[in-house]
Amino acid sequence: MKYLHTMVRVNDLDKSLEFYCVHLGLKQLRRRDFEEARFSLVFLAAEGDEDAQVELTYNWDSEEYDEGRNFGHLAYAVDNIYATCQKLMDAGVAINRPPRDGHMAFVRSPDNISIELLQRGDALPAQEPWKSMENTGKW
Repeated sequence: MKYLHTMVRVNDLDKSLEFYCVHLGLKQLRRRDFEEARFSLVFLAAEGDEDAQVELTYNWDSEEYDEGRNFGHLAYAVDNIYATCQKLMDAGVAINRPPRDGHMAFVRSPDNISIELLQRGDALPAQEPWKSMENTGKW
């Protein structure tokens, strides 16, 4: 398993980029704007520590973030998303967003922290029981 990033939702992307990049000194690694879904993702890291990233998520339509909704998730790359999810499920962990696409899943920690699991490399071919599983709870 490899740590990837921590996601934080922001209300004003320009102000957030000024804070994180100009004042805090992080650098922008990449940015993706999703026009149809109306959100942007900006990945930042400290110079020389590009493996420890912060993902700023900006939803274009205004939204109030309360109860910690501005904190998104921790993300980890795994060698086999199906085996990882099966191991977690066998241990009694709910798979909130199953890896239907062979690429991404979400679970929650005992403290309700959302954890994103991403298949390292290309997505695995879709397979049962995962491709038919519904989401449960929030992720």
